[in-house]
Amino acid sequence: MKKHVLKKTTSILLSLAVTAGMAAGCADGSGKQDGTEAAPEKKENGSAHGGPYEEELTIDVFDSQANFQGEQTGWFAKVVKDKFNMRLNIIAPNIVGGGDTLYLTRTAAGNLGDLIITNADNGRLKELVSADFVLDMSPYLDGCDTLGRHKDAIADATALAGTDGVWAVPSEISNQSATEPCDATEPTNAPSVRWDIYKKIGYPEIGTLEDMVAVLSDMQSAAKKSDTGKRVYAFSLFKDWDTDIMQNAGAISALYGYESQGFCMVKDDGTEIQSVTDLDGIYVRALRFLFQANQEGLVDPESTTQNFDSMTAKYKDGAVLYSLWPWLGRGQYNTSAHTAEGKGFATVVINDMECATYGSMPKGKLSTCIMIGSRTKDPQRLVDFIDWLYSPEGVKMGGAAAGGICGPEGLTWKMGEDGEPKLTEFGEKAFIEQLEELYVPKEWGTGTWADGVSALNYKAVGVADVDESNGICYNYLKWDDYQKKASTKLSEDWSAHYGGQTTLDYLKENGMLVVRPGSNYAAPEYEEDIQTIKEHCRAVILTNSWKMIFAEDEAEFERLLKDMQDTVNGLGYEQVLEVDMQNAKDRFAAEASK
Repeated sequence: MKKHVLKKTTSILLSLAVTAGMAAGCADGSGKQDGTEAAPEKKENGSAHGGPYEEELTIDVFDSQANFQGEQTGWFAKVVKDKFNMRLNIIAPNIVGGGDTLYLTRTAAGNLGDLIITNADNGRLKELVSADFVLDMSPYLDGCDTLGRHKDAIADATALAGTDGVWAVPSEISNQSATEPCDATEPTNAPSVRWDIYKKIGYPEIGTLEDMVAVLSDMQSAAKKSDTGKRVYAFSLFKDWDTDIMQNAGAISALYGYESQGFCMVKDDGTEIQSVTDLDGIYVRALRFLFQANQEGLVDPESTTQNFDSMTAKYKDGAVLYSLWPWLGRGQYNTSAHTAEGKGFATVVINDMECATYGSMPKGKLSTCIMIGSRTKDPQRLVDFIDWLYSPEGVKMGGAAAGGICGPEGLTWKMGEDGEPKLTEFGEKAFIEQLEELYVPKEWGTGTWADGVSALNYKAVGVADVDESNGICYNYLKWDDYQKKASTKLSEDWSAHYGGQTTLDYLKENGMLVVRPGSNYAAPEYEEDIQTIKEHCRAVILTNSWKMIFAEDEAEFERLLKDMQDTVNGLGYEQVLEVDMQNAKDRFAAEASK
């Protein structure tokens, strides 16, 4: 009880601290704050705090979301240089082995980065603050009107530090309802296949997940070779994103509404909690499905050694037939040239599926937050940069490619006379034709459009969010002009087959969508002894999961499954599971209130 009261009191104090720190930034949209004068206007290469940024600054960005490592180049680099006289050097764990290896290496060296993009939950923010890796932003928030409008979301995130201050800003802060999918036209998870090959074999009906093996086998036979003459596989997997479970098996589990939370598989509608080791559970079902696919020769044998980048190159080449998420295959293969021919990825229906997707998050996403390193040279400039990232201009220019970033007004789009956004000729080439060699005009910078997109891969606001000044969605995928111009043989054939305008609409209408209400619930950190047990169990679960998929036969699969169950049980798995089960129940309670 005392602990609960202390926690509640701390939360209130933190909220008051955030509010006080942002008082000058709580704008009403007109530029004036409550009872104060308007904040100074931020000019090109200028701050709200006393003139231009005279000294050029290169900042190290530790970014758990980035799929690129090195210095940001191209048109976004020019925007950042012009506005902040700053260069971004991206440090990406995903590129150097994934997991926490790089995080542990850099924290051991005493400096994680100047700008930090990582999770705040699971005790990480508390750990970073306690070890003095993260800066308190409170003294630098005066005049940051955009962040001021998000003070409640920031208060909830920063409370995870367990001490006064403003330590982190959550991603994907949304102005949409918590039960409204934070998707544009497709859910986060859905079975996405090469539609032209599926059409070629006669659009066979797929009753269950297991029925997909035969369908994909027929598709692989029909596909013959990739665009460059290489062997085609139904699945190509990778280890980069593995956490407590094998992430790619988690993507299959999501087709039935489940996602992992620790060692639990949680149904997003709040109806069920399973252990990942349950014999008849969804996770083992997903592993068995991938094993059966591999028995039929459908899984790329390089899956155990390749990373995300090398895998995506195979999608570009047409060497993979199943996309683990709709955005992956579509983004890599659905060029204008391919879709005009009716070639590309689209969602296929499994009759019993309930695809998991996420509701919008009014208080943001705690599993990805942005923070400032305590050893950075110019903290004010970085706070100003974060404030800009959350502004309408920053959202349009600095968002993630997978989030439907529309880019700079005047380059990729312009406002029409009817008050609706229209793609420019350049925008059509970038978003519809998806030309790889599309070079930006000189006045916008150097290099190609794609290479210049923000490598931060950071979504400040939700994918379905709108600019409140005009009610227009930031995401170009939802624009009428885009949807009209993007119509292709592929989309027309899909629509004719299923009779739906978009995948999201079809799944909603047919009860094939499970929406996890957006909430800022964050699981508490584990006690030290439980964390130790968890790490040992995690290693066993990941090792055996991968071995099970590539098992020689059914007998070896079952032996590896039993070995995984017996080994983790001997390590104290039930103690961790008990904590995860309670956390899942607490999560359900938090989401039910949304």
